[in-house]
Amino acid sequence: MVILFLQLNADKSPFQRTFVNQVKRCAEMSRKLRFFRDQISKAGLLSSVHPVLQPDIELEELEIQLAEHEHELIEMNSNSDRLQHSYNELLEFKMVLQKASGFLVSSNSHAVPEERELDENVYSNDDYSDSVSLLEQDIRPGPSDQSGLSFVSGIICKSKALRFERMLFRATRGNMLFNQASADEQIMDPLSTEMVEKTVFVVFFSGLQAKTKILKICEAFGANCYPVPEDITKQRQITREVSSRLAELEETLDAGIRHRNKALTSVGFHLAKWMNMVRREKAVYDTLNMLNFDVTKKCLVGEGWCPIFAKTKIQEALQRATFDSNSQVGIIFHVTDAIESPPTFFRTNRFTSAFQEIVDAYGVARYQEANPAVYTCITFPFLFAVMFGDWGHGICLLLGALILIARESKLSAQKLGSFMEMLFGGRYVLLLMSLFSIYCGLIYNEFFSVPFHIFGGSAYKCRDTACSEAYTIGLIKYRDPYPFGVDPSWRGSRSELPFLNSLKMKMSILLGVAQMNLGILLSYFNARFFSSSIDIRYQFVPQIIFLNSLFGYLSLLIVIKWCTGSQADLYHVMIYMFLSPTDDLGENELFWGQRPLQIILLLLALIAVPWMLFPKPFILKKLHTERFQGRAYGMLGTSEMDLDVEPDSARQHHEEFNFSEVFVHQMIHSIEFVLGAVSNTASYLRLWALSLAHSELSTVFYEKVLLLAWGYDNFVIRLIGLAVFAFATAFILLMMETLSAFLHALRLHWVEYQNKFYYGDGYKFKPFSFASITEDED
Repeated sequence: MVILFLQLNADKSPFQRTFVNQVKRCAEMSRKLRFFRDQISKAGLLSSVHPVLQPDIELEELEIQLAEHEHELIEMNSNSDRLQHSYNELLEFKMVLQKASGFLVSSNSHAVPEERELDENVYSNDDYSDSVSLLEQDIRPGPSDQSGLSFVSGIICKSKALRFERMLFRATRGNMLFNQASADEQIMDPLSTEMVEKTVFVVFFSGLQAKTKILKICEAFGANCYPVPEDITKQRQITREVSSRLAELEETLDAGIRHRNKALTSVGFHLAKWMNMVRREKAVYDTLNMLNFDVTKKCLVGEGWCPIFAKTKIQEALQRATFDSNSQVGIIFHVTDAIESPPTFFRTNRFTSAFQEIVDAYGVARYQEANPAVYTCITFPFLFAVMFGDWGHGICLLLGALILIARESKLSAQKLGSFMEMLFGGRYVLLLMSLFSIYCGLIYNEFFSVPFHIFGGSAYKCRDTACSEAYTIGLIKYRDPYPFGVDPSWRGSRSELPFLNSLKMKMSILLGVAQMNLGILLSYFNARFFSSSIDIRYQFVPQIIFLNSLFGYLSLLIVIKWCTGSQADLYHVMIYMFLSPTDDLGENELFWGQRPLQIILLLLALIAVPWMLFPKPFILKKLHTERFQGRAYGMLGTSEMDLDVEPDSARQHHEEFNFSEVFVHQMIHSIEFVLGAVSNTASYLRLWALSLAHSELSTVFYEKVLLLAWGYDNFVIRLIGLAVFAFATAFILLMMETLSAFLHALRLHWVEYQNKFYYGDGYKFKPFSFASITEDED
């Protein structure tokens, strides 16, 4: 579909709309399907990505099937949980019997024979019955009279054992004996379904009061207590009974798991198709809730936006839908006028979509406003490359971009992580950034910070064969300049840093002034397209004059100084252009007539400020007064439709004009431009700063790591140095520096460039489409 539907029921709550019951049903089915998906994942089964072929099923039939499957699965889960709980209890009982018997034998071996005989007689007279289920019997401490020792046996999580023993010691004031042993097997925790380690314990004590305290502490710590008879014969008999029941329960659990997995597998074959079907139905009903009934309550009326080129396609689709549904009422497609601003729609492809996303992250373009993404496709990667210029690092980025592009079809079909998805989405941005980095690296003549004589011999030579005075005195020029880029002989010379700093700083100003002029020029095309002569005369003209009277003139001086080789101080020229514009320039004069030209440019810059500030608000006030007080007459409508115009229609749309608000807005805009012309130009110096930082970091890693390690005649040291250099290059220069240059280039486009012309207060055209429905909407 290519229609963005408008919400015509904004005054109604979601529960008052027409198809709310259908939406609720779809939401409930989505919940059941997510429950099945979670159960399949929990069971370790794989749902079929390609669903098996089956006849089309109606939504009502699917709803009944899902309810049956859910009821069946919930019942199986409940039975499985009960059986698992019984299995865990029996397994714990078996471990307690095995471990506690050793403690009882060892304690009885040190007892007095008369006491042992008395204990056995007391126990034999107990009403213990083998016919009663073991797990339903009461917890029985050791069989002793009030004057003898008793015991409580059970099992507790290993992580709680130390605190449990300490609490027992404090509660009984040390009048107890605590024995413990680790269980041989891990037991599943019923709450977290994780396997946990447990410890079997036996506590010997004396007295009923101590028994009550111990049982309460066991309950508080979640310890499970189990009765253990002292008679070895009865212990063995109970152990055999428990083992038999464990075997039976294990078989029952396995059969239940097989049956449950079989049911989940049958659901998993159709899960993807059912989820897609329910998701589409819910999207359709959500869209229908945006429509409104006509007065007869027999048909729906919808409004929406569509591209002009899609009108024919929409009409054909509506006619086809009418024919397929055998509808007696035809579908009416009518184009109407609207007060609201339309959404913004730009056609993009795989190459331009990433650049459009960069612009849209700042703000979506106003309808029919100039799209900065057209120019961003070139200016963004180029400004990145100015800061990242190194053709060695550029080749590394190029290889990464080519790998992503070569595996494009494979990666686009996979579900990637957040970082990898972002990197894959910007693969063509990365490609252009790498190509421009190679180009700027050739200009800077840096390959991992190492210069090469690629385009011929150097124009300079050393004063002696050892070249020892290159850094102290300098080099001698003996031939024509190096044909392309920076001469490799500058590396290591006395003038290397001052020359490169001067070159990159002046180049940053030239690039910044050029891009800001491009932004102001685009504001002219915007005003011309919207037929706003006021913006052209009182915004574009003074802005272009102000910017170029100051910083355009500075750019001109930079170019003249480069061409003539003058030693003029441009800082002095620009400062005294404001402080003493009539003084003689002296040795700082670059061309004839420079002083009167500076005075004229300074006066133009001063005139441009009130030119931007005052005329536009007063002209807007005058136009508004003429429009609504009869000075400008319009055509008088005579048709019946003109008499029935709705109150909020465009024909009677009347905005209140607030002169003070318009004037303050224009004053803020003017001050922002004047101050921004200075701050934005200075902001472009980040091109110089980051380029210098990147170059110096590369030099440090090359000279202080790689060359230093290569100076040792030891293979291990050389290997370590190479590894450290590769790590620093990959993670610092290729990852951190790339991200830093990317963010600074992003800031230059959003703040310094786009604020000259770009409003960015529109909204994106997002038509209804089944392809855009994701799993998150469930």
